[in-house]
Amino acid sequence: MALGLNVQEPETACSDQNCPFHGELSVRGQTLDGEVASTDMEKTVVVEREYDVKVPKYDRFMKRRSRVPAHAPECLDLAVGDTVTIAECRPLSKTKSHVVVAVEDGEQ
Repeated sequence: MALGLNVQEPETACSDQNCPFHGELSVRGQTLDGEVASTDMEKTVVVEREYDVKVPKYDRFMKRRSRVPAHAPECLDLAVGDTVTIAECRPLSKTKSHVVVAVEDGEQ
């Protein structure tokens, strides 16, 4: 267990300064689960999460989705469709305030 979270530390080491395992980045606040929607940017992935919102007028639920940019450390191998856990950290850029801390081992 590393970082005070229930996640395993990656076996491969990296030289990324903003890696929560091998660098100096500390995590605090929320942890979110989602699916990787895009890996087109360098060192960044877009994590998409779906949730339900109640609509009182119709007494039903409506699906919403949000996309959160997150830093991808070099020691984690990420691809589109992976289920990941991201943790809140200090702002890394204008839009990034989260970092990927775990990848689920789901067979597809």
